[in-house]
Amino acid sequence: MTGTTLSSANLDPRRRKVLLRCWRRGMRECDILLGTFADAMLPSLTEAEVDDLEALMEVQDRDLFRWLTDEAEVPDNWNNGIFRKLKAFHTHDGPVNV
Repeated sequence: MTGTTLSSANLDPRRRKVLLRCWRRGMRECDILLGTFADAMLPSLTEAEVDDLEALMEVQDRDLFRWLTDEAEVPDNWNNGIFRKLKAFHTHDGPVNV
C-alpha cells in the first residue's frame, strides 16, 4: 500500500510513475511529504513542473527533509518553483492534527 488517495486511472504513464515514486522514496517522512503533495497537485502541474519534480526526487531523502523542515539552507539550484510549491503546500500556522 502506498498511502495515496489519488487514483492513477486518469493519469498519463509518466505521472503514474511520478506518483508511485513520490510515495516510495524510502524514508517514510519524505514519502508522506512528497506523496501528499503529489496526490493534491500532480494532475495540475505543468510538464516543466513535472520535470522539476522528477529532478527533485533524485535528491537524497535526508537532504530534502532537512530543507523542508528548515534544518538546512536550500541550495540555490534546488530553490526553484516546484520546491517552493512543495514547501508552501506543507506550511501551516497551527498544530498538525492527524
